[in-house]
Amino acid sequence: MVLFSLVATHADIDLETVAQLSTGASELATSALSGSPAVTGAVVLATCNRFEIYGEASHPDDVEAARAALVAQISERTGLNEQLVSRSFNTRTGGEVSQHLFAVSSGLDSAVVGEREIAGQVRRALITAQHEGTASSGLVRLFQAASKTAKDVGAQTALGSRGLSIVSVALDLATDLSENPDWSTKKAVVFGTGAYAGATMSLLRERGCTDISVFSSSGRAEAFVATRGGKALDADSLPSAVAAADVMIGCSGSDTRVEADELARVRAGSPQTLIAIDLALTHDFDPAVGELDGVELLTLESVRLAAPQEQAESLAQASGIVTGAAAAFEQEREARSVDSAIVALRRHTMNVLDAEMEKVRARHGCTAAAEEVEFALRRMVKQLLHVPTVRARELASNGQQEQYIAALDALYGITVEQPAAAPAAECPVDQGQAGPASADLRRETA
Repeated sequence: MVLFSLVATHADIDLETVAQLSTGASELATSALSGSPAVTGAVVLATCNRFEIYGEASHPDDVEAARAALVAQISERTGLNEQLVSRSFNTRTGGEVSQHLFAVSSGLDSAVVGEREIAGQVRRALITAQHEGTASSGLVRLFQAASKTAKDVGAQTALGSRGLSIVSVALDLATDLSENPDWSTKKAVVFGTGAYAGATMSLLRERGCTDISVFSSSGRAEAFVATRGGKALDADSLPSAVAAADVMIGCSGSDTRVEADELARVRAGSPQTLIAIDLALTHDFDPAVGELDGVELLTLESVRLAAPQEQAESLAQASGIVTGAAAAFEQEREARSVDSAIVALRRHTMNVLDAEMEKVRARHGCTAAAEEVEFALRRMVKQLLHVPTVRARELASNGQQEQYIAALDALYGITVEQPAAAPAAECPVDQGQAGPASADLRRETA
């Protein structure tokens, strides 16, 4: 079995393309498994600035076919040309897969280096895949190891103590733009009821903001504010709330968006400046709202440019933890890959021994002599298996496990069976996603 990943991030392509690629991301893993025999497992990680697909194939020769199948499905879902889709993704295999995911989960590949929100997104991506039955056993171990690495980086480096996130940097920028930096005097409107909106609510309260309203066309705003506080808005109350707001934060990611002309109409006569913070990858707010009088627009690109640089010492320490964890994961995975081969060899050898002992018992019965013969033979078999077992581990550590498996087939006719995939999770997962937003401030995806 071999792991691979297709990676499209803010570091390589523009965010607009990342957003287009992620269209229909929630259904991609399931359709990939049903649509291509080359894909034996899939986990999709889609965040505000990245779209990544982690897959498992039965053999290295299947990776290219699996990649082509995924590219074709993404092209069909998004309407983008297959060549454009293909160029947008970097493909990783082998140790590059774990090295990259561990760095991502630890916040080292984020627009805000060291941010902690991504670790939760990585965990939720695995839970979703398990719920949908697309997470193979190899991918489960990969994502679990990534989460453990993120915890180690958070506990052992200064990156974890900074508490930075994309939301926190955005709110810092909003503070700098405000005539009055006191958040306790501000009125905020949050679009969305997902995990990102929840993190935004928490950070607003930490800064002293208590007048927070939440809008979602999915009808989940009432339930959302019931556990977090704030006021739920509906289509009728939304315009007046936006008109009176000091800050408007988009956390939903909608197919449509708040258009500039509608916002201008709603805000006509509002005396205070509105700071619009668009944290949605697919844009909750029309970029033209930033050109309106009395409106300041902050986007993910603004956040990326404003993100503070972490201290070199902390980054080096975190990178060392990630590199060490990735190396350990690969060694364990390579060793695990020959476990089935070792079991198969032991089973074959013990079956031969048992067959010979049946002949001995048939001739001599259950006598002391027969017991002595069995003891001697089992001891001899144990000694004979020692060297092949050690060699299996050594070859696996050098990535040569396929040679060992091929040798078993050539010498003994032993076919090595791969372990079964991990079972799906039993409990449903609430991803905190909802349905579409609208141009007239009355529809949005939660």
